[in-house]
Amino acid sequence: MTMWFEDFAVGQRFETPGVTLSEAQILDFAFQYDPQPFHIDKPAAEAGPFGGLISSGFQTLAVSFRLTYQLGLIAESGMGAFGMDELRWQQPVRPGDTLKVVLSVLEVRASGSKPDRGFVTFGYETFNQNGEKVMSFRAAQIVRRRPG
Repeated sequence: MTMWFEDFAVGQRFETPGVTLSEAQILDFAFQYDPQPFHIDKPAAEAGPFGGLISSGFQTLAVSFRLTYQLGLIAESGMGAFGMDELRWQQPVRPGDTLKVVLSVLEVRASGSKPDRGFVTFGYETFNQNGEKVMSFRAAQIVRRRPG
């Protein structure tokens, strides 16, 4: 269900379904993009600062984006983003963890120069199956106004 700029209001909240990360998925991502020992080497990870294998924070970020995109909120109306602010990894994500995202509308602002769009700032909070916040950030999206 696509939403348009005028459909968003501060305080709205949306929740994604969960997805479980397997050890194989964590290893595959890390070998390709973030080959630190605590992401790719089980014995080294067990002796390391997290006491076991953990997901790359960038994998957690990518999974969070995928989950929110699958909601379809801005599938047709989204025009990109300016970037992210206040990215924090609060807890490690481990093999077998199930992640979900709670998306909150923090700010809605019309464009002053382009009447066909506005800016919606979302707060992303990613939680594991125990309700522990594992990651959070803010992102301002450019969102089209309803056509016609």
